Amino acid sequence: MLNKRNLNNSSVVTLFMFTYFISYITRINFAAVIAEMVNATPFSKTSLSLAITGISVTYGAGQIISGICGDRINPKKLVTFGLALSAAMNFLIPFCASAWQMTVLWCINGFAQSFMWPPIVALLTILLPSDAYSRATVKISWGSSLGTIFVYLAAPLLIHVSSWKAIFFVSAAAGAIMVFVWNVLCPVVEPAQKNADAKQKSKNAVSVFSPIMLCIMLAIILQGALRDGVTTWMPSYISDTYNLSSVISILTGVLLPIFSIVCFHLSERLYNKVFTNPLKCAGIIFGAGAFSALMIQIFTGVSAAMSVVFSAALTGSMHGVNLMLICMVPAYFKKGGNVSTVSGVLNSCTYIGSAIYTYGAALISDNFGWGATVSSWTLIAIVGTVVCLAIGYPLSKKTGIFE
Repeated sequence: MLNKRNLNNSSVVTLFMFTYFISYITRINFAAVIAEMVNATPFSKTSLSLAITGISVTYGAGQIISGICGDRINPKKLVTFGLALSAAMNFLIPFCASAWQMTVLWCINGFAQSFMWPPIVALLTILLPSDAYSRATVKISWGSSLGTIFVYLAAPLLIHVSSWKAIFFVSAAAGAIMVFVWNVLCPVVEPAQKNADAKQKSKNAVSVFSPIMLCIMLAIILQGALRDGVTTWMPSYISDTYNLSSVISILTGVLLPIFSIVCFHLSERLYNKVFTNPLKCAGIIFGAGAFSALMIQIFTGVSAAMSVVFSAALTGSMHGVNLMLICMVPAYFKKGGNVSTVSGVLNSCTYIGSAIYTYGAALISDNFGWGATVSSWTLIAIVGTVVCLAIGYPLSKKTGIFE
C-alpha cells in the first residue's frame, strides 16, 4: 500500500527524474575528469581506465541482481541503498593512494548504481496507470542526458576553481541530499511479487527466456554496442580524420545528450501514435540509425560537421531503441510480478554489447582503419533493424504478453 505522502503522477515522475539525474552524475564523473587526473596524479591513463572498465562490468552484472531483488524487496529501499553507497564511494575516491584503490571503489560504485533503474521501473508500473507509463519513462530518461550535460559543464569549472577532487565531493553531497529527499517523498509500495497473478507469474517466468526474449536481448546487445561504442570512439575518429580533437571533445560532450533528449521524445511519439509495439518501433529507429551510419561513411573525410551530426544522430537513435526495449518491454510483465527482473536482465545486455564493442571498435580501427569501423556501425544497425522487425509481430499490446 502507498504511504500517506501520496504524490500525483507529475510529482512522481519529477522525483524519479532527479533521482536518475543524481545517479548519473555520481557514475560518469570519473570518466569526465580522467584526463585531469592523469595530469594531476602519478597514476597513468591505463591504470585509471581500469576503474571505468570495472564500473561497466559491475554495473551490468549488478543489474540482474537488482532486477531480481526489485520484485521481491521494497524497491524504495533498494534505491536508497544504491544512492547511499554511491555517495560514499564518490566521497572516498579523492582519498585513494593508488589507482587500484580507485578501481575497487569504482567497481563497488558500479554495483551500487545498478540498484537504481530496475527498482525505479518496478515502482513506475505500480504507481502509474499504463497510459502514463511510456511518457513517464521518457521524462525520467532525461535524467541521464541532463546528468551528462551537467557533468561536462561543471567538471571544467570545478577543476578551474579547485581540482579534480571537487567533482567527487560535489557529487557525493548531491547523492547524500538525494537520499534524504527520496526517503521523504517516495511512496512505499509492496514488492511486485506479492501482488502478482499466479497464472501470469507462471506464464511470464517462461516468457523471460523465450526465443522472442532472447532475440530482444540480442537486439539490446547490438544497441549497447553502438550507443556506447560510438560515443566512446567518435572523438578519436574525428581527431584522426579531421585533427579537431580539442574542439570536438567539448562539442560532443554536450551535443550527444541533447540529441538523445530529442530522440527520446520522437521515439515515444512514434511508439504511442504510430506503432504501439515496442519491437516494431525499435526496428524503425534502428533503421534510422543504419541510415545515419551510412551517412557517416559518405561524409568521412569530407565534412567534420556532418560527421559529428550524423554520429550524434546514430547514438541518439540507439537511445530511442534503448527506450523501446529496456523501458517499454518490461511493462508487459507487470501481471507476472517480474517487471524489475526483466528490466535488470535486459539492461545488463546493454553493457555486454558495450564491453564487447568498445574493445572491438579499437581492434578494428587499429587493424583496418576508421573506414572499416564505420562500416561495422552500419552493419550492426542493419542487423538490429532486421532482428527487431522480424520479431515485432508476435508481441500483442492488447494481451500484454509475448505470444
